[in-house]
Amino acid sequence: MAGNGKNRSDIRPGLHVDIVLKKDQRTGVTTRGVVKDILTNSLFHPHGIKVRLQDGQVGRVQSIVDGTDI
Repeated sequence: MAGNGKNRSDIRPGLHVDIVLKKDQRTGVTTRGVVKDILTNSLFHPHGIKVRLQDGQVGRVQSIVDGTDI
């Protein structure tokens, strides 16, 4: 189940995702990790749903990684 990370309903704790950290927004460099918490309350966000990864990093989801890409 790959997705684009803009719909809150597609994201849940335990999912592997690629996020863009605040410091990397200009370059678009992504960081891969596992969702711990969903921080965006709205159902949709045009720049991606904000999440906290299990390692504590916070960023906006750019893509959901399916099992074959891990």
